[in-house]
Amino acid sequence: MRPRSGTFTRTLIAAAAVLGLGAALAAPLPQPAQAAPAAPAAATDYCKGQCADILPPGANGNATLVEILGNKVFGTHPAHSTDQLGPYNDLAGGYPTLTDDKLSSFFNDSSFGVPADQVASVTKPRGDVTITRDKKTGVPHIQGTTREGTEFGAGYAAAQDRLWLMDLFRHVGRGELTSFAGGAAANQGLEQDFFRQAPYQEEDYQAQIDSILAHGGERGRQALADAQAYIDGINAYAKKAKDGRYFPGEYVLTGHIDAITNAGEIQPFKLTDLIALASVVGALFGNGGGGEVQGALSLLAAQQKYGLAEGTKVWESFRQRNDPEAVQTVHDGKSFPYGGKPENAKGTAMPDRGSVTAEQLVYDRQGGAATKDRTTVKAPTRSLEKLRGIYDDGVLPRDLFSRKKGMSNALVVSGKYTASGHPVAVFGPQTGYFAPQLLMLQEIQGPGISARGASFAGVGMYVQLGRGQDYAWSATTSGQDITDTYAVELCSPDGSTPTKDATHYRYHGDCVPMEKLERRNAWKPTVADSTAAGSYRLQVYRTKYGLVSHRATVGGKPVAFTSLRATYRHEADSIIGFQMLNDPGHVKDVKSFQTATQNINYTFNWFYADSRQTGYYNSGLNPSRAADIDSSLPVKAEPAYEWRDFDPSDNTAAYTPPSEHPQSVDQDYYISWNNKLAEDYAASGFGNGSVHRGNLLDDRVRALIKKGGVTRAALTRAMAEAAVTDLRGEDVLPELLKVLRSQPIDDPKAVTAVQQLESWQGAGAQRKETSPGSHTYGHPDAVRIMDAWWPLLVESEFKPGLGDELYEALKGNVPIDEAPSAGHGPTGSHAGSAFQNGWWSYVDKDLRKVLGEDVKGPLATSYCGGGEPGACRDALLTTLKQAAAKSATEVYPGDDSCKAGDQWCADAIIHRAVGGITHDTIGWQNRPTYQQVVEFPAHR
Repeated sequence: MRPRSGTFTRTLIAAAAVLGLGAALAAPLPQPAQAAPAAPAAATDYCKGQCADILPPGANGNATLVEILGNKVFGTHPAHSTDQLGPYNDLAGGYPTLTDDKLSSFFNDSSFGVPADQVASVTKPRGDVTITRDKKTGVPHIQGTTREGTEFGAGYAAAQDRLWLMDLFRHVGRGELTSFAGGAAANQGLEQDFFRQAPYQEEDYQAQIDSILAHGGERGRQALADAQAYIDGINAYAKKAKDGRYFPGEYVLTGHIDAITNAGEIQPFKLTDLIALASVVGALFGNGGGGEVQGALSLLAAQQKYGLAEGTKVWESFRQRNDPEAVQTVHDGKSFPYGGKPENAKGTAMPDRGSVTAEQLVYDRQGGAATKDRTTVKAPTRSLEKLRGIYDDGVLPRDLFSRKKGMSNALVVSGKYTASGHPVAVFGPQTGYFAPQLLMLQEIQGPGISARGASFAGVGMYVQLGRGQDYAWSATTSGQDITDTYAVELCSPDGSTPTKDATHYRYHGDCVPMEKLERRNAWKPTVADSTAAGSYRLQVYRTKYGLVSHRATVGGKPVAFTSLRATYRHEADSIIGFQMLNDPGHVKDVKSFQTATQNINYTFNWFYADSRQTGYYNSGLNPSRAADIDSSLPVKAEPAYEWRDFDPSDNTAAYTPPSEHPQSVDQDYYISWNNKLAEDYAASGFGNGSVHRGNLLDDRVRALIKKGGVTRAALTRAMAEAAVTDLRGEDVLPELLKVLRSQPIDDPKAVTAVQQLESWQGAGAQRKETSPGSHTYGHPDAVRIMDAWWPLLVESEFKPGLGDELYEALKGNVPIDEAPSAGHGPTGSHAGSAFQNGWWSYVDKDLRKVLGEDVKGPLATSYCGGGEPGACRDALLTTLKQAAAKSATEVYPGDDSCKAGDQWCADAIIHRAVGGITHDTIGWQNRPTYQQVVEFPAHR
């Protein structure tokens, strides 16, 4: 049970009485921890107080029904559920004067163990493990005397902190979100998007387990034993919490447990549930590539506009597979060829114009699946009226899986350039802002395991991002192309002419049936979600070449376009790599770290620092493709064009060897913000060129390196400054102003707008409060003008030259803008992450060409004003005046959380409530959700 202060407990009991819940629900609240034995001795820690981390909003992600009501009525929060929000938010205003001594104001000490005077509670869920929680943060420190006990304790602690969230995401992974949490439109949409990407049957989950047992060796067997013990710990806590009536209150609100009688069930977890959870993590953060059909459509539009040869050239210039001006993580000149454009591509299967249709996914809609009707159900008690409809808009963002995501950042500096002579790292994953958070903090110490850090809730057998005894590691999403699209020829088993809707296809000459994967979901209205009772059927066809995504004709013949992802049916394989990262017997230096990450098949950039070395490795299950295949476009589903050694029975193939993955040891510095990885390692999406948010980090760290004497505080300041900087203002506005100032400006309003933009740019182009808590930006008019101007200037610059069809098609490949106030990122609007995908490189290269400057990798033709400087200037000036005339209420129209015209609020971060607890809004920062600051002074 989680400890709570006596004051907080008394408040909740009083709240229960006021709200009419009575003693039946008030009494079973977890009691403050009894006097307990001292915490076990900590493992050897070589960081010596120089490792720190933070994860908002707080360690505790569970809340009882009474606590949820207290939050809604009185604004109270369970202990340690929101205490990290303040220091996390404060860095945006406090970074300019940051020193190493002040880091503790914004980060928590991540040393191993808990000092005796800081022990809040010690729980022994069984005899061979203890869970110690500290007073300041409530993070669980798990220490076991046996391996099984250690993992049991990890599962028990995870359920203490994230039981509802884990249950929610196992149902997402199984394509059963609506039947578990309600039929809200957002739940339906998210469920559909995920099932489209990772549809599985129960035997598919079991097959992943069997594969690990068959091919994972001793580590694989140990990993599954660890996973089973972890599940046993989850289930042990869930049963205790249910019987003791201190389970998460969301189970009552969604109709799974009766508030009065306690009837109902928290369904026990099983091993296949962890596979489902792993598939969610893989789909959200470890995928890469795809989109070949959309790429083909924009290529067809370019060829229609410019002709075959010139259209292809234009399209390639926007594709920017290997842009020479792109900032790179590995910048020592070493080349890692992968995914580039072949000189003479073979097997490309371009659809006929106008023939592409998306595959239908949803069938047999009934009731609330076909209407927007709502039904009010009777609440078990009147007090629960306060919580009616909290999930009417869904428990998770509708587009959690459909939006492109490139998240997380890393800054690592070699000891050669630091004040201490030891490497310094500031890094972490940018996973959005949820309440409770998708990640949870923990320390795990036991036989063969010694680590502290963050893990995705529900798959936390091991720390996935964090630190060991004398090393730390982190990751960013790399997103290299591990997903291909095949054009599968359709056929009829009776030999007749097939239609586009045919459910048979050619495989190695035979006409074989597609496999139909289905999920039937139904829901009823609850107090939390009033969506009327309804149901539908999800249907995906699976072929030996992957999942059917579209139908089309190629050369007049009907085909199904299928998506083949290398990690499909293998999401759980990465468990072995994570196990190795936690094993102090394995990771002893940068090379052993790299071998561990080679066993992770998610597309991640991995960074390492100890007291002596730094390192980097790009993981991912990169398929070894047939010669001369253009993986950016659909490919014919024929033996000659398959992945090498492809076996469809278990979706395996030959993969590129570790030596061909981007990697490095002791480079002067590393930065990553989902930018280009290395020379000749093709970007999997569009728009990765001369201007990328990675430049915000690279420019600052390069300046630190040049000066030397880098400290933890200095590197943190570089990250924090980039986190409040507008990429467009820093790296594109200078060219825009050059064009505008190329002639005198005679319009007074335009002069004022230009002066405001110049003043903002000169001050650093930041989106930052004038003082902490002011909720007003410095240079607010310039920020407003930039936000209003960007979409107008891009359209006026490119649409006349590209034409409507190609312009819209390219917008489908990469959005024009991702300003902080836009609705994007893992939590939709108010998501923090910004400036990942956009047209900044296109604008930059085009304007520099118009200005007569040197451009490496230019666009194939000039667009702004048709390449004529005067016409370009006129177009920019016209749109600038239009933007300047837009009021704040037009630019920031407001939403459920913000009034129209509130610029600060439009950008602000709001933790998306996945459970029943909500949190205060905090100011915008474009930084990792979980973040470490580390500098090891010693080594084993």
